[in-house]
Amino acid sequence: MGIFSTIMSKIFGHAEAAPASGATAAPAAAPQATTAPSPAAPSAPSAPVDVEAVLTDLASKNGQSLNWRQSIVDLLKLLGLDSSLQSRKELAQELHYTGSTDDTATMNVWLIKQVMQKLAENGGKVPEELKH
Repeated sequence: MGIFSTIMSKIFGHAEAAPASGATAAPAAAPQATTAPSPAAPSAPSAPVDVEAVLTDLASKNGQSLNWRQSIVDLLKLLGLDSSLQSRKELAQELHYTGSTDDTATMNVWLIKQVMQKLAENGGKVPEELKH
């Protein structure tokens, strides 16, 4: 399993466990309330997972002040994943980063945007400002 798959699994897995926070964060969560009792819904969600709501909920329960919106390091920490330079270089390779991995600042900015974009492409509801 690749690093991005693990990120996606952690975020989408937490979405199942936190429907209440999604209801307050997203108006689209109201229709989900009627489908929530279905045990099949979490494994194959019919509605997009509200990535922002899930990560905001996780951050509110985390003792650290993590800027997951702009920092790939903080996003990985929030999800309990390895945020080392080697791990980020592996993620960059997995997501087909073509720049220099020695320019870590540029790579990190690209990574956080690319991860958000890929989450959106794979069933996540991600605000536009986080994808660009």
